[in-house]
Amino acid sequence: MNGISSYRIGALALRYLYLIRRSWIRVIELAYWPTVQMILWGFITQYLGNHSDVLNQATGLLLSGVLLWDILFRSQLGLSVVFFEELHARNLAQLLVSPLQPVELILALMSISLVRTLIGVGIAVLLAIPFYGFNLFALGPPLVGFFINLLLMGWAIGLLVSALVLRHGMGAESIAWAAIFALAPLCGIYYPIATLPEWLQLLSWMLPATYVFEGMRAVLLDHAFRLDYLLHALLLNVGYLALGIGVFLATVHKARERGSLLQSGE
Repeated sequence: MNGISSYRIGALALRYLYLIRRSWIRVIELAYWPTVQMILWGFITQYLGNHSDVLNQATGLLLSGVLLWDILFRSQLGLSVVFFEELHARNLAQLLVSPLQPVELILALMSISLVRTLIGVGIAVLLAIPFYGFNLFALGPPLVGFFINLLLMGWAIGLLVSALVLRHGMGAESIAWAAIFALAPLCGIYYPIATLPEWLQLLSWMLPATYVFEGMRAVLLDHAFRLDYLLHALLLNVGYLALGIGVFLATVHKARERGSLLQSGE
């Protein structure tokens, strides 16, 4: 048996370094997670430090934020990951040469995303009751509006991410995990939007989830149902979902023209 060779180790390490250098997605990913975590927890600390009066309700606020956020995360991931499974299995081309229409594929992806979200988040919601004495259903009827809006936003992002991976290949798959968390600091999951700098607030109000989490805090802290927030979120979601469907359909059409569907996979 040959001994350990520093040349072989160096050559293999150099290969991995070249992979990083050649992919802007991998480069961004290296700094992405630490940066997002720093920004998110920085704003949480700032909010709680300046509003000690809400600490007695922190459990309900934080758990509500976590569970509602998971609806958005699971709906996006439930759509995009199932689509990626078709790419990994090299099955997308076979599906699209069948009578199946791309719109039917989108509706099927949305359906399975809904099922996965209900199962995943539903179990967490039920476990929060015996573990922490917290019942998300105590939000009442507004919870239905929160759920629908977060689901629609997750689908819009999932379709855009799926289109991006279909266009650029499986090397962009990590964006499915990263894209949704990039929006987390802007959505006000654990703190009001007023905590953000003014220039970030402008971006934040362009996101449907922002209105959902602001509406959640209105219910928990002020015992008020902000119907205007839900309507704003719904209008934004209609636009974003239309954009996601349009981009996905256009990308599938281009992939058919280029004949790249048969080249997708691991």
